[in-house]
Amino acid sequence: MKLWEKGIPTDIKTDLFTVGNDRELDLVLAEYDVIGSIAHAKMLGSTDLLTTTEVQDLVMALEDILVDIKKGDFIIEPDFEDVHSKVEYLLIEKLGDTGKKIHTARSRNDQVLVDVHLFLKKELTTIKQQVKELFELLITMAQQHKNVLLPGYTHLQVAMPSSFGMWFSAYAESLIDDVIMLNAALAVIDQNPLGSAAGYGSSFPIDRSFTTKELGFTTLKYNSVAAQMSRGKTEKTAAFAMASVAGTLSKLAMDICLYLSQNFNFITLPQHLTTGSSIMPHKKNPDIFELIRGKCNKIQALPYELTLITNNLPSGYHRDLQLLKEGLFPALQTLKSCLEMAVFTIKEIKVNHNILDDKKYDYLFTVDALNELVTSGIPFRDAYKIVGEQVDNGTFISPKATQHTHEGSINNLCLEEITAKMEQLF
Repeated sequence: MKLWEKGIPTDIKTDLFTVGNDRELDLVLAEYDVIGSIAHAKMLGSTDLLTTTEVQDLVMALEDILVDIKKGDFIIEPDFEDVHSKVEYLLIEKLGDTGKKIHTARSRNDQVLVDVHLFLKKELTTIKQQVKELFELLITMAQQHKNVLLPGYTHLQVAMPSSFGMWFSAYAESLIDDVIMLNAALAVIDQNPLGSAAGYGSSFPIDRSFTTKELGFTTLKYNSVAAQMSRGKTEKTAAFAMASVAGTLSKLAMDICLYLSQNFNFITLPQHLTTGSSIMPHKKNPDIFELIRGKCNKIQALPYELTLITNNLPSGYHRDLQLLKEGLFPALQTLKSCLEMAVFTIKEIKVNHNILDDKKYDYLFTVDALNELVTSGIPFRDAYKIVGEQVDNGTFISPKATQHTHEGSINNLCLEEITAKMEQLF
């Protein structure tokens, strides 16, 4: 069943090419398509386009379909082009002519728009909560290990002293930036496009404010053409927010892979969170974090994929937009699984308390030694030369201690302030 069909059969090759895997992807949207249809039916009743009885019958039938969807019993057979046609078929099968009235004053264009908006709103809200869970874990780890020093690097060369408290909380605070991006994406998504029909509104006296309130949107996407143009922009905005989270996760995963290696030996993981080798009995590979790194790098490419699909499209609907689902929908599940595994695994990290016993890290403290000379009255550039000469002639004695006082330094991590900053975003 195709909602646009006029009795002329579609060539099978055309059908296969144009529909593609849309039926499978539309199963993700089925719940939201029904929720949107319930709100639409109620609105049609409020404007006397449907009778009270018709509204009641449609809502009851749609709620039955929703139960089947949540039970996993809803399928979209090859006879149907998409979720919209399957839902309408079920309504007609159950209610006859009343079922045929559900499409009054709307188009598949605004149907899929509202489906995607509702779906992304829920998915990004879930990701936001997962990010907060990871944030809280990192803050806890930072507090637990705030006094354990480890080397800081620039150019992958030993540079200055850092600490596990600083390292864990650095990623925690980076996640705040990602939540800001998620909130921005949610603000773009949280606008109701339903009622824009094919992109140019409707001559029916519909009440778009009714469906906005009914569906829980903060506001309405007022202009019908602007509503239609949100297809593509909505997905791309979500993808950029997801890429921001993925970027933080990927960098964290890379650090963990380095720190787990024998050459660094900063941290360890229990054996059940690593994998082995088929020929090397000693191997404990950080496959979880390598996959988080790779999957998150792939997600970071998503905004550019969606940009290339949509960047030269004029206003109005185009079938190209169907392709947005193929990259976006799986990426959402991937990002959620990466966040889940990050929390599951990072809480098991054990830190090495004796890293700086190795003499190669003595030079971490040259800046601290230099600053002590400056504090005693020696000009900075002269103090720099003195310490430099000590390093060159092998007489430098490392203080192996830090006395940093400014906000965000090793000895003043500001964990409470960082936590408060995150709380403001929820």
